[in-house]
Amino acid sequence: DTWFSSALWPFSTLGWPDKTEDLEYFYPTDTLVTGYDIIFFWVARMMFSGLEHTGDVPFKHVYIHGLVRDSQGRKMSKSLGNGIDPLEIIEQYGADALRFTLATGNSPGNDMRFYMERVESSRNFANKIWNASRFVLMNLNIDKCELPDLDKLMPEDKWILHAYNEVVKGVTENLDKYELGIAVSKLYDFIWDSFCDWYIELVKPRFSEEGESNIVAQQVLTYVLSNTLKLLHPFMPFITEEIWQALPHDGESIMISDFPVYSEALKNESAESDMLMIMESIKGIRNIRNEMNVPPSKKCKLYIVTDNTKVFSEADRFYVKLASASEVIVQGDKAGIPENAVSVAAPGAELL
Repeated sequence: DTWFSSALWPFSTLGWPDKTEDLEYFYPTDTLVTGYDIIFFWVARMMFSGLEHTGDVPFKHVYIHGLVRDSQGRKMSKSLGNGIDPLEIIEQYGADALRFTLATGNSPGNDMRFYMERVESSRNFANKIWNASRFVLMNLNIDKCELPDLDKLMPEDKWILHAYNEVVKGVTENLDKYELGIAVSKLYDFIWDSFCDWYIELVKPRFSEEGESNIVAQQVLTYVLSNTLKLLHPFMPFITEEIWQALPHDGESIMISDFPVYSEALKNESAESDMLMIMESIKGIRNIRNEMNVPPSKKCKLYIVTDNTKVFSEADRFYVKLASASEVIVQGDKAGIPENAVSVAAPGAELL
């Protein structure tokens, strides 16, 4: 049965030897995905059977992946009793977490070891997305997923849209080259770090404001979240569909929506460099406060000595919210700063 089905599989299921619509549409297919251990047993047989019986190759590309081994590097087998029941893992952690784990850190042709800790990490990532999305939905009162006018964007909006745009470009290129593990890694870093840990925190104060700034923040959040879910959908289909349906959207399902495309209009390298300076300086302040055991509730006066006074002056609200600053003074020299002020070096500025 195995050898019969593997040899005739690409065309026998499509109505062959009759010239059916299915055979015309689906044969030859684009890509066969397979482990390296059955290249001769299955792949070669499909090739010569396809050529013999239909006169055409069954597929254009063969993506050869490694084997999933146990945590000790052994091949899973019934005799060793070291197999993993995917249904049990799905019951405990969810199908998305299992799929994400198998795609993460997976380079073409290399075997991977299966660790339950990695599935837990993937489950935590799913929870992070769920909680971030729930926060966004709690603060939404718009009913359409669309970008605001680009001239209405705040610095943090320009930065996250640029970062999202770069992820679209990178992930698309990686998928085209079958670099699934690299694509997943870029999405993980962007969602966890840039979107959840930074952008959401940066825009939180705008939700308490009335007017245009609030609406623009909602539009950018919805646009970036909705389209990032589309990028993630091939790897985590269930949670992405669930959240996408709850967000303002057009169409029936995320599965048949348009895949995001790179936009030259969203490219903004100056916004990226400005925000990276600000974020690095906030990290520096947090680190020094942590080293000196200063509790977050204790506010400190912050002096920023820099040549980039415009950039840092526009960001004073971030230091109040994220670096426990009671007051932010941006100046070009150290005049009037107490001698006992603690110094923090950061890109483009000295913070005291």
